[in-house]
Amino acid sequence: MLEVQVCYAPPSIQTLIALRLPVGATLYSAILVSKISVIHPQINLVQQRVGVFGRIRPLNSVLESGDRVEIYRSLIVD
Repeated sequence: MLEVQVCYAPPSIQTLIALRLPVGATLYSAILVSKISVIHPQINLVQQRVGVFGRIRPLNSVLESGDRVEIYRSLIVD
């Protein structure tokens, strides 16, 4: 089993969810299992990027134990 975290941090609050997933789990499966979109319905994986520890990765990337899956907010000003 892998131990990972899924996080999302809009301006008002940070949500961090710890999970245990089977080996071979992907970023996408971690996000689905975390149900973080129930807490933050504004999450749109078609428009928002995701990554691990600040590095953008595709949703089908396989996770390693200890990874922190991050859902990045869209920039308002660049």
